[in-house]
Amino acid sequence: MAQDPYQELGVARSASADDIRKAFRKLAKQYHPDQNPGDKKGEERFKRVSAAFDILGDEAKRHKFDRGELDVDGRETHPGFSGGGGFSGAPGSGGFQGGAFRSGAGGVNFDDILGEMFGRGGPGAGAGPRGFSGKGADIRARLEIDLEDAIKGVTRRITFGDGRSLEVTIPKGAIEGMVLRLRGQGHPGRNGGPAGDALIELGIRPHPIYRLAGDDLHMDLPVSVPDAVLGAKVDAATPDGVVSLTVPKGSNSGAVLRLKARGGLSPEGKRGDLLVRLVVTLPESPDAELVTFAEAWRKDRPYTARRKS
Repeated sequence: MAQDPYQELGVARSASADDIRKAFRKLAKQYHPDQNPGDKKGEERFKRVSAAFDILGDEAKRHKFDRGELDVDGRETHPGFSGGGGFSGAPGSGGFQGGAFRSGAGGVNFDDILGEMFGRGGPGAGAGPRGFSGKGADIRARLEIDLEDAIKGVTRRITFGDGRSLEVTIPKGAIEGMVLRLRGQGHPGRNGGPAGDALIELGIRPHPIYRLAGDDLHMDLPVSVPDAVLGAKVDAATPDGVVSLTVPKGSNSGAVLRLKARGGLSPEGKRGDLLVRLVVTLPESPDAELVTFAEAWRKDRPYTARRKS
């Protein structure tokens, strides 16, 4: 049995149009049959909430109701009026019709509001007279990729729990945690509703050489003592291949050389830098001449190594 539409929506008679709309959205989402399949009481409450909003959501109808010209079912109170409101299903009336809610003449389109909440063109689109269509649930999955794949972009295949396998295009400049949406690749819809989406979260595997920091890459490069002292050209690996790197004379461990535009790639397409930290490295098995040289150096030219601040 219908009751006062203000009570049905739980709003005061002084409520603004926005407050009424918010109250309807909250209750409609709570009691919509797509959210509560098989719940007859919930479906009836959804019908009453929608009928209340059919009156209060339309400014002209609301004024008529407040003046006593409409009853709680949305019918004209003037004697002799034969038009029907509420859930009569009569042509031109508001309320529940054929599994969907429509507005009366000049009223609010329920499909538009419910479509905003449920991501489709209204709860009755594609449904039969007794059913409600519903968008299928989304599928979530995680895809691990290599750092080079994230920088350059690549196509990879992913297999879901239901056995389906899809090609996923990884964009250039992909980052950890980025979610790719494959529309229509989720669970099938109900009663002819659209399928859900597949949401693919990207994970980037740790790299044995590079460390990603923003758009830049960092790496350590071992160099020999003679190359550090005398300077040299040494090979350094980059995501784009091996390049020749100039080590300045007198380089110490910890010195950082910058290779422009050899780092990561931002989603905006800007290439970062590759920062190469030199690590001066002794041979694994120092020979006798190196030991003799070091002993003489320590005796004749002693110095104290200090950390640079």
